[in-house]
Amino acid sequence: MYSDTLQQARPLTLRNATAADLPGVLALLAETADWLNGRGIRQWPAGGFPAARIEPLIAEGTLYVVDDGRGTGAADGRGANGAGMVPAATLALDDHADPEFWTPADRPDSALYVHKLAVGRAFSGQGLGETLLDWAALRVAATGRRWLRLDCAKHNRALQAYYSGHGFRHVRTVDLPHRASGALFERPADVHEHTGSRSREHAVSLRSMARSYSGAA
Repeated sequence: MYSDTLQQARPLTLRNATAADLPGVLALLAETADWLNGRGIRQWPAGGFPAARIEPLIAEGTLYVVDDGRGTGAADGRGANGAGMVPAATLALDDHADPEFWTPADRPDSALYVHKLAVGRAFSGQGLGETLLDWAALRVAATGRRWLRLDCAKHNRALQAYYSGHGFRHVRTVDLPHRASGALFERPADVHEHTGSRSREHAVSLRSMARSYSGAA
């Protein structure tokens, strides 16, 4: 079981999600989906994802949560309809390359892929998403792969600009009528290219996280 502390304004721990985290993760994803849809961004289905989409990620050990030991992501630490303790953030990181987007020419096995990245609104603007992406890039490097990749909504220009501003390169956009996503991005597995003006302490913390993870499932 992996866990480490992120250097934020308040101590936050990144760890593997467990079955007990499922209600909180679903609540966070629903909160994020509703926030996006409320702004006309068709990134995720309204109301979030069914448990059947998230449970396999937990079982495989590829879903992670960030919390402060109290599970506070919503203002009162609970999700919609009292759905348990809500994490500050979540993401999945695995080797699943969506075959509708990534082709054999992309060498899918040369990368790890980010899915379900969400940060609670109470933690928005604190650099938590950026920190998680840097951690993910270091995790890629620790496995000997070259790229960190993701896909996002084809028409979400603001999100695409966010990724471009954090070291990602737009590979191409795959426009499939049945998929809202399709804008493909990748960045090299080298955090030094992307830390910018952030402190040396931050980069060292991320490197330590990547090393300590190397023996985790």
